[in-house]
Amino acid sequence: MSLRKAFEIRRTLVFRLTFWYALVYIVSSLAAFAVFYIVIANEVRERTDQEMLRELAEAASILKSKGEDSFRAEMDFEAESEGVGDIFFRLLDRAGGEVAETDMTAWKGVGINLNALARVAAGGGPVFETVAVPGKPYEARIIYGLLESGRIIQIGCSLEHDAAFLGTIQDMVMPGILVVVALSTLTGWFMAARALAGIKDVTRTALDISEGAFEKRVNIQARGEEVKQLAVAFNRMLDRIHELVKGLREVTDDIAHDLRTPITRIRGFAEAELIAGKSGEESNKLAADTVEECDNLLQMINTMLEISEIEAGISVLSKAEVDLVQLVGEALELFRPIADEREVRLVFHGPAHLSVQGNVHGLQRIVVNLLENAVKYTPGGGCVTVALRGDEHAVSIIFRDTGVGIAEEDLPLVFNRLYRCDSSRSQPGFGLGLCLASAVARAHGGRIAAESKLGEGSTFTVTLPR
Repeated sequence: MSLRKAFEIRRTLVFRLTFWYALVYIVSSLAAFAVFYIVIANEVRERTDQEMLRELAEAASILKSKGEDSFRAEMDFEAESEGVGDIFFRLLDRAGGEVAETDMTAWKGVGINLNALARVAAGGGPVFETVAVPGKPYEARIIYGLLESGRIIQIGCSLEHDAAFLGTIQDMVMPGILVVVALSTLTGWFMAARALAGIKDVTRTALDISEGAFEKRVNIQARGEEVKQLAVAFNRMLDRIHELVKGLREVTDDIAHDLRTPITRIRGFAEAELIAGKSGEESNKLAADTVEECDNLLQMINTMLEISEIEAGISVLSKAEVDLVQLVGEALELFRPIADEREVRLVFHGPAHLSVQGNVHGLQRIVVNLLENAVKYTPGGGCVTVALRGDEHAVSIIFRDTGVGIAEEDLPLVFNRLYRCDSSRSQPGFGLGLCLASAVARAHGGRIAAESKLGEGSTFTVTLPR
């Protein structure tokens, strides 16, 4: 995946919804794991404290029943049986002096907390503390307790096993978090994509309409009420726009029909006057100009009506196998004298044979109109190249010129009726050639794309299904 495509995905609403859904889910899961860990850690600590209280009670019972001499032996035995690195016992006087202790080899550096001694001596009950064991990666839990004899006993217990148990839980939590991240991301993506599926349908329909499929409508299915309302409103808007466009085209077509008859009459009168030759030279010239202008107007009206019929589907184009190489070659030969007169080179690139199922007359109109435009707007010394490409699915006819080019703001409008980039109208034409070519291409199930740079030239690509 390219960086550009990844950046575009990051800007989509589906990605943002997935991100926030996954983030909330992950934070919630981490909070739950944290609470679970704290509860387990407190439970382990509570269990350790209860064990140490039992050790304290047992030590007090032994000292009471057997005396200090037997108590020392019992403490050594207890420490050795549980492990001198896991537990130790100290018998202290109230000032903190050591009366007796077990093997402290593994507990070097673990001292006596005088504040705890003072609290125990004052009758405050057993006192717990957690201390670091020098040179060890774990801590120790210490308890101080007052005996009936007035002695104070200090018992230390290693927290190594507790730390290992909690570490195991942490090791189990990390894979769980990764699983939660993956599941929450997939679930969030699925839910967001499902929720926005209706919006994608609206977008897809809008794109189809922008390419000329004006009959398209959004399929209203059982989905969220908000998306359903959007689809209904969008379809109503399309119906209304279709009615307005249809009405506007009908008015335009009616005007064209109504104009064609009087213009034909005017042309007939002027032609009759010209043929009679009874008037003077000036009158004959006026009649000839009138005939020429009437022909231009009739051509424009006929072209507009032809475009309307093709777009409305009234004019059904009969299709047969058309040899595009031959068709383009004939068009190039037709325009070669004009190009030579303007000192414009015509170049052809393509295979020896390339055919398509289409209407010969329609495809001729496309090639002639685009080639005429290319030659017309290419200055002397320039070049017009026509290229043919094709595969098993589609064919492309590419018209590339080194002409004046089209401004960026004009490029999206060049296929509109009567639109001309040449605001000065210095070049002949009605602004209908590209519109007609686009209508014919759409009638074939294809399209025309335009690229241009002002002052460098233009490229028109006709794509047709094979």
